[in-house]
This record gives sequence, structure tokens and C-alpha cells, in this order.
Amino acid sequence: MNYAYLINIRKPDYQLLQPNQRKFQILILSILLLLVSSCKKVISPDLKNAKPVLVIDGKISDQSENHFVRISKTIPFDQKNTFNGFKEAKVTLSNANTALVTFIEISDGVYRSPRFKGVPGTTYKLEVLAEGKVYSASSTMPYPVIPDSVSFKKLTFLRNSTIYPSIYYKDPPKIQNQYRYLLQVNNKAVADIVTEDRFNDGNAVSDIIIYDGSGIKTGDRVDIEMQSIDRNVFKYYFAISQIGGNGGPPIAPANPESNFNNGALGIFNASTKSSISITLK
Repeated sequence: MNYAYLINIRKPDYQLLQPNQRKFQILILSILLLLVSSCKKVISPDLKNAKPVLVIDGKISDQSENHFVRISKTIPFDQKNTFNGFKEAKVTLSNANTALVTFIEISDGVYRSPRFKGVPGTTYKLEVLAEGKVYSASSTMPYPVIPDSVSFKKLTFLRNSTIYPSIYYKDPPKIQNQYRYLLQVNNKAVADIVTEDRFNDGNAVSDIIIYDGSGIKTGDRVDIEMQSIDRNVFKYYFAISQIGGNGGPPIAPANPESNFNNGALGIFNASTKSSISITLK
């Protein structure tokens, strides 16, 4: 990575400076130039030979359905970005040290549970046994917040107008809440956004879901999945959004903080969720 600094220094008027002042000015300029040149640094990490790391993406919800855990390993930087599924792991879910379900592998790196319904307010623990090592993470399933409705809002910037979906709900008072929106337009995933109630606690809320693209057009079908997520899950997805530059300039790339132990990447998300659909007419 190259670090560069631009320092705009007003050129001194030497006709107005005494000899000692000139020497002092020249000294200051020399120091500044030395600092600028010393701040340029090139870092060449050995990306190709980085040791593979286990990545776990586990999700359960309050819906009566099959739940999935996807397990993979990171691949060298110069290889094609594909799902490097990890086979023959043992995946179990427990609640207060009581075993609940065992996930079965249905394809390389994809594990499925029997149908069951998660209980809000419960802390779940997901354990993955892989290569003789146990990776575990816990997530507390929040109580659900149900969206009231969805409408469309037109935003205008520099004379260009774009239509985005807006979701309405009542935030529960005196409880720290975090939300995640998964947005599809015409069955295509276009946004994965998280937010919190820091400034909306207990209020009626209208969240406009803004995403990269041309916006919503007449006839488009919009599907929104609204999740209530715990704090650690929120911080994980928020870190991902910051790396991508959502809500501000991108930050230096770094692995978002996982809730798994033993050095695994990824997240275990026990969420409550609701789905709502609308078509722009």
C-alpha cells in the first residue's frame, strides 16, 4: 500500500525575510520534505502463501424450516474466487448445553438441519468439529420486530431521481435493537444492509433501503427480508459494509470480527425474520 501526503506550503517571500529567518524557513521546508518522503511505504504481503483458514457461515431463525451452515476454507489470493467447501465436518446445535440437532452434509461444505423453529430470547451455540479442532460460536435470538408495510420513496440528487423501497415498523422502546435487510429486486439480490435503533429507540421508523444500481422501475417486484439480529452479528455485518464503503468512504480491508473461537472466520446468526413483498405499479 502506498501512503502519500500532499502538503500545500505557501512559497516564502525571501525579500521580506532576514538572513536568520531565511535559514529557519529553509530548515522547516527541509524537515517537511524529509517527512513526506519517509511516509511513502510499499508493503508487499505474501498473499499467495497465506495459510488456509476455516470460514463458517451459520444461520438459524424463528421460522419452521431447514437451517443451513456453510463451511469453506480460504483460497490463495491468485486463485479464482469460488466456494471452497469443506467436507466431512461435524456440525451440532445446542441450547444451554443440551444438544438439539445435528446438521447433515448435503453437498461439499453445505450442511442442513432437520426442520425446526428457533425460540426468541434463547441463546444457541453452534459447534463445528473439523480436522480434529472444535470451533464454536453463540448467538442470542432477539424477539421479532414485524414490519408494518413497504412503500416507495423517490430521492432526487443533482436532478436525477431514483426510487427506493422504504420499510415501516415500530421499534420496541428501551431495548437495544439491531436489524438486517436483505433486498431482492425481481428475484435478484441487490442489498444486504444493517442498521440499529441508536437514534430511533421506541419510535415509528421508516427506513429507506438505498443500494447501488438504477433503482426501482414500474413493474419491478421487491422482496425484503427483515431480520432482528444480536449485537455481535450487527457488528460483523456493519464491518463488512464499512469495508465496502457503504455509508461512507471505504476503510482499510480487514477481516470482520467473528463470533467463532479458535481463529475461524465467519458468523453464526440466530435471528428472527419477517418477509414482505410489493410491486411498483
